[in-house]
Amino acid sequence: MMTLALTGSIGMGKSTVAAMFAEAGIPIFDADAVVRQLQGPGGRLVPLIEARFPGTTHDGAVDREALSAAVLGDRDELAALEAIVHPAVHHERTRFIVENGDAPALLFDIPLLFETGGDAAFDKVIVVSASPELQRDRVLSRPGMTQQKFAQILARQIPDEEKRARADFVIDTSGSLEHTRTQVDAILACLGLAAGV
Repeated sequence: MMTLALTGSIGMGKSTVAAMFAEAGIPIFDADAVVRQLQGPGGRLVPLIEARFPGTTHDGAVDREALSAAVLGDRDELAALEAIVHPAVHHERTRFIVENGDAPALLFDIPLLFETGGDAAFDKVIVVSASPELQRDRVLSRPGMTQQKFAQILARQIPDEEKRARADFVIDTSGSLEHTRTQVDAILACLGLAAGV
């Protein structure tokens, strides 16, 4: 089984690209989606997060804005949150691998892959990229996003240029969806994973 990591800075188009790999038959592990589930209504991390960060949960779910405000810009608080979240995500990842044990390849959508030193665990790393202007436009159009919050998020992420340099493959999402899809198809072909695996 081939393991592929999909990464890229915020607003680069990872979700769009991941969906294209899924359409080609590659099972996807979306780390962000797993975190949302673990922190959502009834999620098993909700009580642990409330205990460590009082007032950051409401109605049985994590208030992502309140939690973000509690940890962004504070390295120690962020580390405390990661100590709660990362083991749970690792558990879900292991379960995903077992459940898809007969697939020829698996793709792991991991936004902070390089930042957490996780890239060595994968056969190939795919970086999704776009121009800084397009990235900024995409991110600032999101509900609740501000220039300050965007800057804080970027400060935690390795620069796009460095991610591109460390990648096995780069997908540029600055163009049309069809151009992006052509790049995905080319990677699948290069890896011997024809569409519809």
